[in-house]
Amino acid sequence: MDFMSDSSRNQRRFRTFNVIDDFNREALGIDIAVSLPAGRITRYLDKLAEYHGYPLKIRVDNGPEFTGKTFIDWAKSHGITIDYIQPGSPYQNGYIERFNRTYRTEVLDLYLFNNLEQARKVTEEWLTIYNTERPHEALNNMTPIEYKTLK
Repeated sequence: MDFMSDSSRNQRRFRTFNVIDDFNREALGIDIAVSLPAGRITRYLDKLAEYHGYPLKIRVDNGPEFTGKTFIDWAKSHGITIDYIQPGSPYQNGYIERFNRTYRTEVLDLYLFNNLEQARKVTEEWLTIYNTERPHEALNNMTPIEYKTLK
């Protein structure tokens, strides 16, 4: 999990909260909002868990959203281990960093969004293609969804 930021056509800043599954490189979701505090993050993760289930472990950086009481208590309540990367070492969370680069190049840098709804719509369409149509070399040239079905 990781955050990114961008701005809309009117220069209004927004953030994205990107969640992927390291095992099969599936992008589980991207939440987009002006503000993404820990409470919103945990609600979004609960929503993702309704479909995907809760993970055993989450790898994150040391940002305030992940080191505060709200997130730590949420993880404990679901039996999730938090695996913090070392400060200043994004390579320790390489899968999400690679994903972020792809999302930046193919969505955030490609579009000038008029509003957050447009950013969400374009992102959802891109996520569907990313997960169902794009083979990944690291997955023996299968899509994340194809690879997931082999579990």
